[in-house]
Amino acid sequence: MRKATRLFEIIQILRMASRPVTAADMAAQLEVTPRSIYRDVAALQAMRVPIEGGRGIGYILRPGFTLPPLMFSIEETEALVLALALLERIGDTSLKKSAVSISRKLAASMPELLRKVLETTALHAWGSPLGDSGGMDLERLRLSIREEEVMAIDYVDAEGRHTCRHIRPLALIYYTDWVNIVAWCDLRRDFRNFRADRLERLEPTGLFFRGDGEKLRKNWMDGWSSRLAASVPR
Repeated sequence: MRKATRLFEIIQILRMASRPVTAADMAAQLEVTPRSIYRDVAALQAMRVPIEGGRGIGYILRPGFTLPPLMFSIEETEALVLALALLERIGDTSLKKSAVSISRKLAASMPELLRKVLETTALHAWGSPLGDSGGMDLERLRLSIREEEVMAIDYVDAEGRHTCRHIRPLALIYYTDWVNIVAWCDLRRDFRNFRADRLERLEPTGLFFRGDGEKLRKNWMDGWSSRLAASVPR
């Protein structure tokens, strides 16, 4: 988790707490060390965020501190409800966990009318949940896309052929029955699609393609649009 994200999460934890929260408790929630929390709290206090407390006591956020409000219409809130429900159908465990956290944060910041819409059971996403993507770490794949990191994979195609490749992950497409990885394949020197459930190995290489990810995505999208246009009957 990046430091900026962690600072925001600490503020959110303290905003929603009804009693002092220890560094150990926050560290467990954010999966970092208590020492990191101490440094982050000190950084927030230096930025004049009104956090009080200390080691062994816990921390509280002084009343009156607020983040800029999120303003949604009822229709936008219903769209969020349905979108979060749809996340329950995918095989990405960390995204499903994040959906619960989003719901909690939105409920804490919304006025009563919109909170009732968020908590309603009138909107549902129906259908069988997506599988677990063969145990592959989709969270790690999403991180590699953000960090523009080359990944090493062992892949089995539809015919059962095994290949070892280095790929530059660009996008994840969540279909009804599987998750598709869009990547630049260094072996084929072209864009390729890989089903996450057919990966037998996924490891970081320590190599990066930083600065090239957006350009590669644009080239992929341009090629996809061209192929789609060519397939439309005239």
